[in-house]
Amino acid sequence: MTKFELNKFSATIVRLLLTIAVLAAMIVSGGARAAIDGITGTTFNLTASEGYISIADGGSVYSWGYSTDGTMQLPGPTLIVSEGATVTVTLKNSLPKAAGNVSIIFSGHQVTMTAGGELGLLAQEATSGGSVAYTFTAGQPGTYQYHSGTRPDLQVEMGLYGALIVRPRVPADGCIASAYAHSATCFDREYLFLLSEVDIQIHQAAEQQSSGSGPIEIGTGTYQSEYWLLNGRAAPDTMAEAGTSILKSQPYNAMVRMHPGERILMRVAGAGREMHPFHFHGNHARVLARDGRLLLSATNPNQLAGPNLFTIPSVPGGTVDAIFEWTGKDLGWDIYGTNDFNAHDCIPDADGYHNNTSDDNYREWCADHNREIPVVLPNLSTLAFGGFYGGSPYLGVLGSLPPGEGGLNPNAGFAYMWHSHTEREMVNNDIFPGGMMTMLIIEAPWVDIP
Repeated sequence: MTKFELNKFSATIVRLLLTIAVLAAMIVSGGARAAIDGITGTTFNLTASEGYISIADGGSVYSWGYSTDGTMQLPGPTLIVSEGATVTVTLKNSLPKAAGNVSIIFSGHQVTMTAGGELGLLAQEATSGGSVAYTFTAGQPGTYQYHSGTRPDLQVEMGLYGALIVRPRVPADGCIASAYAHSATCFDREYLFLLSEVDIQIHQAAEQQSSGSGPIEIGTGTYQSEYWLLNGRAAPDTMAEAGTSILKSQPYNAMVRMHPGERILMRVAGAGREMHPFHFHGNHARVLARDGRLLLSATNPNQLAGPNLFTIPSVPGGTVDAIFEWTGKDLGWDIYGTNDFNAHDCIPDADGYHNNTSDDNYREWCADHNREIPVVLPNLSTLAFGGFYGGSPYLGVLGSLPPGEGGLNPNAGFAYMWHSHTEREMVNNDIFPGGMMTMLIIEAPWVDIP
């Protein structure tokens, strides 16, 4: 390992240790949010500006991004609107003069009116120091993207992109919340995964030319990513608290928490130029829609027909909505503990689950009730420990660990990695672990998740 590589590796370890401390405090305090961070309304004022993002290997990357307060952020603010609303977005161009014009395209939506700016190839553009306003009607519910329509090969790479979420006017019948006007799209919690990548050579070239008279001239045909991001962050920063002060330009995290039996709405969006196979351990997910359109049966338009996947192929510019569930079914042991350890009843309904919502073991798979874990756990002195291991095979129960071990999982949840299945994307400039990776924590039912 060279001195440069050693320094990068050391910086990654330091950031990982810092994330461990932040993550443990976040889980105890309920800081990992189960609702998507964003801004709601019908009128939004965005500014395109320059700044820097932080990478977990200790580096920083010159970037451009949209924001509401003039301070660059990556990705841009998640815009959350209601179906049928008339939406107006005003964009101010505070990029360096050498960057030229900037604009916004709202995928899946037709801009009906613009004010200001000048006509560009794909959209009305804000000139340097100027502004442009776009008005459109929020169409069908779903997950969409917005991004620059001006030199998108460069400006999207630099960070000018974000997510647009359109919620149905009212939830579907029988749902407290739903992704679409269909009862099969009910969900308990939702998480956004905006996937992108960084070619450091392009960003460095843009930084070098940004103070000149312009225009910035960078060849983007030859492309090589060094960093891969989830919601603007590379692991382990993906698991740090949303809005943390150590990542001022990257306010959104990607940490997933749920209780057994809950339905998680996954909103997966490909914001970069590469395809990313987003892989989630723990269970398959049922695809509901692509690009904001429900996948319906050709013979029964009321029946969903999306595939059941364990990896979602996220394509550039595309979005996928899917429902993920976890109950512990067929693990082969009682995840809540046997009766001599934690006495509890499991009375199966017709579906085989214990469905009493007032019980701590709600949605327990009764076929595994009172079964011991089918292995003999070895002596602690012969084991190596991951930071998420709580010392026990039972949900919500901490066991014995040697001093200094554990720490990432104070509630003794079950941990599953979610990551790009292109394994080279789980690094930060060739240093593992990092990149497009986060964790799912299955929390015990009595643990509060805000």
